[in-house]
Amino acid sequence: MNSYHPKSLLNDLQYYITPPHSCSYLEKKSARMVFLDPAHRIDVVSLSELSRVGFRRSGDFVYRPECHLCRQCLSCRIPVNDFEMNSTQRKAWKRNQDLTLKITRAQDASEEIHYALYERYINERHADGDMFPANLDQFEKFLMQSCTDSFFLEFWQEDKLICVSSCDPLDDGISAVYTFFDPDQSRRSLGVFAVLKQIEHARALGLPYVYLGYWVPHSHKMNYKSQYVPLELLIDGQWRRLNRLLNREEIQQLGNSLMSTLPSGWNNPIIK
Repeated sequence: MNSYHPKSLLNDLQYYITPPHSCSYLEKKSARMVFLDPAHRIDVVSLSELSRVGFRRSGDFVYRPECHLCRQCLSCRIPVNDFEMNSTQRKAWKRNQDLTLKITRAQDASEEIHYALYERYINERHADGDMFPANLDQFEKFLMQSCTDSFFLEFWQEDKLICVSSCDPLDDGISAVYTFFDPDQSRRSLGVFAVLKQIEHARALGLPYVYLGYWVPHSHKMNYKSQYVPLELLIDGQWRRLNRLLNREEIQQLGNSLMSTLPSGWNNPIIK
């Protein structure tokens, strides 16, 4: 494993790059990750700066994809003051107005309530994923251990917890880490509702963005992120705005343009 120093304002930190491994998003593709030395203790300001140059947090690890011949992992964020719900999102919003929102510290999560919901979600919804089967150690390291003051947006149906969104506070917004929910409540569109409540929470705090992690154009399971417009994408080191929904052909075209390690020069007028 080699030492690696990305070009950013954070060059005084130490980074490492992993050997190639199977990509979690695209079949028959390899991936590499640049990650911050876990010995570094970072704060909200550092995590915010790292987020603006494409890094994400998972447990105590802060990482960014750095792959050979592929740049499809696009950091994306919603400019909350310009966002307007589409018809599907408005329906999800109305459908869940009976729920009560509670904001709690991630470190206060319990095995009996929070982990039990997480375990059901992973084992029933993602049995084909690399997080299956769920276990308590995985839950604690992934969602309870954090280098910053992570918090949960909890959604309660009377006295029953049915959805949790794990979030990180940033100096310019909220970073959505992971959302899990009751598999029996799929008709509620709780994943959509959780993003809408993150947007509402960011607005209430006077913060401009909700960071959604990576959008991968050629990964069908990630395309839900492109439904929130306008959406800003980090392409070739610059944040560019997507002003409308893309059709399948445009998404495919964008993904194709990112299958190299060189700048794409993709200048479709819908991205500014």
